[in-house]
Order: sequence, then structure tokens, then C-alpha cells
Amino acid sequence: MRTLISTAFISLDGVVEAPGGEPGYRNTGWTFKDIEFLPEAYEIKGREQKEATAMLLGRTSYEAFSPVWPDMEDFPGYKVMPKYVVSTTLTGDDLVSNWGETTILRSLDEVATLKETEGGPIIVHGSATLNQALSDAGLIDRYHLLVFPLLLGAGKRLFSATDKDTQKLKLVEHGVYANGLQWNVFDVVR
Repeated sequence: MRTLISTAFISLDGVVEAPGGEPGYRNTGWTFKDIEFLPEAYEIKGREQKEATAMLLGRTSYEAFSPVWPDMEDFPGYKVMPKYVVSTTLTGDDLVSNWGETTILRSLDEVATLKETEGGPIIVHGSATLNQALSDAGLIDRYHLLVFPLLLGAGKRLFSATDKDTQKLKLVEHGVYANGLQWNVFDVVR
């Protein structure tokens, strides 16, 4: 079974919306405002690119990343790896042609089937709504969280507010940086 890894830039109060400057959110770009950039705090992002063998995205994140990421020098590994987009509305005509093989999945059942295939880890970038659904369905195996020392208040959250049984996580790696960022890797305990 393939490992499904959720990776996120997250505020201390759980917000994941618009970390890179996406329009429409009051605190957009919060990952680079008032936080000193320390390259070592982002080491996990390079490692993720080397370890992942496929990328899973929701429609909104695909539409935000696909015009930009294919040409970014920082993400050459992601350009060539297979991508899967969970969407009930996208069609093949909506997919970009310069970002490698992309498959549209129509349901969480199709994500569960993908996890049963041969291959290495699948990484989920962005995709707040998809992350919530995957977590609630018990499909996420690991979290890579880069926690920013900020309280953003309103905004899309990584975890849903669904009333459900406790889900235990096991901290397997962590780091703290001089700028206040914390890096945490949690395995989901089954």
C-alpha cells in the first residue's frame, strides 16, 4: 500500500489558506511576511520532492499550481512525476500540457484505490478541502507540517470540524528554527 503524505504550511491556529500570496484572503502571503527566511527550515520541501513518487491535488490547488509550478526551477522533480487531481468538474481539456502525466480522480474511493497500487509515497500539496476529506476518511498516513508562529484567525483549516473519534498521531521527526518555525512529521496511528 502506498503512503499518502499531507504536507502543509500551517499557522499555529491551523490555518493553511493562501500561504504563498494567493488572492482573496486577508492575510495572504503570510509565510513570507514578518518571518525571517531561513533556508534550513525548508529542507523538508526538497526531501519531499525526492521521496514522493506522485502528487495528489484538489481542483483549486491544481488550478493555482499548474500555471506556475511547471516552469519553477525549485520543483523539477514535481514536473515529471505523475499527478492526480480529485475533482468532479475538471475535464481533460482543463489540464495543462507542460506538467507531466495528470489523471483526474472523481472520488475518495478512487483515491483509496490509488493507494492500493504499486509505487512509493503520494504527496498532497495545498488542497485544504481535499485534506479534510482525506483525513475524515482515514486515508492520510503521514503529515509534514511546517508550523509558523502566527495566529491568523479566520481562514481555511487543515483539519475539519467534523465530530469524530480521536485520531492519534505519533511524532517521528521534528525541528525548531531561530525564526520560530517548527517542522513536525507525524505518522497516523492506526
